[in-house]
Amino acid sequence: MTVRRVMGIETEYGVLQPGRPQANPMLLSSQVVTTYRALAARADGARGKARWDYDDEDPLQDARGFHLQRAAAHPSLLTDDPTRPAPSGPVPRDPAGAASFQEVARPTHEDYDDPSAANVILTNGARLYVDHAHPEYSSPEVTNPTDAVCWDVAGERIMLAASRELGAVPGAEVALYKNNVDGKGASYGTHENYLVDRAVPFATLVELLTPFLVTRQVFTGSGRVGLGSVGQEPGFQLSQRADYMEAEVGLETTLRRPIVNTRDEPHADRQRWRRLHLIIGDANLFEVATYLKLGTTSLVLFVVEQLDALSAVEGASGASLRAELAALRLHDPVSDVQKVSRDLDLTAPLLLADGRRLTALEVQRVYADVARRAAEHLGTLDDETRAVLDRWDSVLSRLGTDPASCAREVEWVAKLRLLDRLRRRDHLDWDHPRLAAMDLQWSDVRPERSIYHRLLAAGAAERLVDERAVSQAVHHAPEDTRAYFRGEVMARFGDEVSAASWDSVIFDVAGAPSLQRVPMLDPLRGTRAHIGALLEASKDAGALLTGLSGTSR
Repeated sequence: MTVRRVMGIETEYGVLQPGRPQANPMLLSSQVVTTYRALAARADGARGKARWDYDDEDPLQDARGFHLQRAAAHPSLLTDDPTRPAPSGPVPRDPAGAASFQEVARPTHEDYDDPSAANVILTNGARLYVDHAHPEYSSPEVTNPTDAVCWDVAGERIMLAASRELGAVPGAEVALYKNNVDGKGASYGTHENYLVDRAVPFATLVELLTPFLVTRQVFTGSGRVGLGSVGQEPGFQLSQRADYMEAEVGLETTLRRPIVNTRDEPHADRQRWRRLHLIIGDANLFEVATYLKLGTTSLVLFVVEQLDALSAVEGASGASLRAELAALRLHDPVSDVQKVSRDLDLTAPLLLADGRRLTALEVQRVYADVARRAAEHLGTLDDETRAVLDRWDSVLSRLGTDPASCAREVEWVAKLRLLDRLRRRDHLDWDHPRLAAMDLQWSDVRPERSIYHRLLAAGAAERLVDERAVSQAVHHAPEDTRAYFRGEVMARFGDEVSAASWDSVIFDVAGAPSLQRVPMLDPLRGTRAHIGALLEASKDAGALLTGLSGTSR
C-alpha cells in the first residue's frame, strides 16, 4: 500500500487593489501574471513566450459517459477558449441569499490584456495564468503529499514576488490572498487533482469517496467568519467552501458546485487513467492541513482501487472493507457539507442512508481504520505512507478529545482560537467587521501583513518543508514526474518552445519544416532519471529532439 500517486493543486488567489474596490479583477490578475513573467525571465534566464496548448483539453467531457454540447454549456465551463475568458458563474443578487441569480458578465468597463498572453509556463513545471478573473497557480505534477506541500508553498512565494514587484510602482499595488471567498458572495477554487486507475468505475469512486470528502473538513478546513454565501449570518465555520457546494455530482465548477466533479480530462493516457478533479477543498496555509488533505485522499483512493484485489487475496476480510465503506453512504451529503462545517464541537450526528447516525469524526475514523487494515493486508508500507496514516490517526484522536492540541496543524482550530481571544477581549459579536477583516488578513500573501505568517514566525504553526526547499521549488520542477522535462525545457530552450500543456511540448526549431510535438501521456516519464542526461548533453532543442527520437526507438 502506498500514498504515492500523481497529484497536484490548482489555487485561484483572491485579488484586489487597495483604495480601488471597483478595479477590474481580470486586469489586476493579468498584471500579476505578466509581471511574474518578467521576473522569471530575469531570475531564471527563461526566454520566449510559449502559449498554452489547448488542443487536448475538453472541459465538456463528463466522466458519467457523455459529452455536454457546447451550446448547452454555461460559459464558465468553456475554459478551453483562450480568446474568451470564462466568467466566474452566478453571484447571489441579494444579501439574504434568495434563489434568484444574476450572471456575471464578461468585463467590459475596462480594457485588459489578452488572456492568452496572461499565461506563463514556469521553469518549475507549473502554470501561472488568469482563470475566472483570478490569478491561478497550477502546481506541477508531484508523486507524494510532502512534495505537494512544497510546490504549493512555492506558489505562495511566486504570488508574493509578483505582488512585491507591482507594489514598487506607484498606483499599481495589488493585494493577493490565499483564500476562497470575497465576502460578497463569490467563491474561488482550490482544486485537487489525483491520477486514478480508469478500471475503477466512476460510480464506485463517487459512492465510496463522497462521505470521506464531506467529513474530511474536520482537519482540512481553513476556517471562515460568517455563515451563508455572503456571510449573512453571524458565526464561524470550519470550511470556506462548504456554503458553495450545491450538488453531489456534476460537471460545473463555478455554479451548482458538486462534491465530486465529473470533468473527464485526464491530461494523460485516457485508456489507463482518469484525473479525479476535486473542487470541495479549502485553500490551506497550514502545511499539515495540505499534507493531510492530499495524503488521506490518496490513501482512500488506493483502497478503492485495490478493493477487488483485497477481496481476492483476503476473502471475507477484503469484502468486509468494501462493505464498511459502502455502509457510510450519507442520507443527504450536500446538506451535510454545511452541517459538518458549522459543527465547531465536532459532535453533530450525520444521518446515514441505512438509518445509523455518526459524527464526522466517527466517519473519518472508519476510513482511517479501513486504510490501516488494508495496509496490513497488502504488506510493506513505505515511510511516507506510514507517516500519513500515523498523522491521520493522531489528529482524529486529538480532535475528539482536545481540539486545541491540534492548533499547530489544523487551520480552522488555530483561526478560531485567535478570533475567540479577540472576541472575549474586546466583547465583539461574530458579525463585527474587525473579525471579518482579521479573517481576510489571515490569508494575505505578504508576511508583514499576514496573521498566518505571524503565527509561523512565533512557532505556532507547524512546518513540514523548509524554506530552502521551497525556494528551490520556485524555480525547479519535481524530478520524478514529467514536470521535470517541461520545466527544464522552458529553462533551457524556452525560445524554441511554441506551446506546451500538461501532456505535450511543441517545439519551433529554426530550420525545421514544421512544429514538432513531444507527447507526454505518461506522467511518470520525462523524469530526471529518464531524460536528465540527454537534457544535459543537448546544446539546443534540435539536439534534444534528435536524442528523443533515438531513445524512443
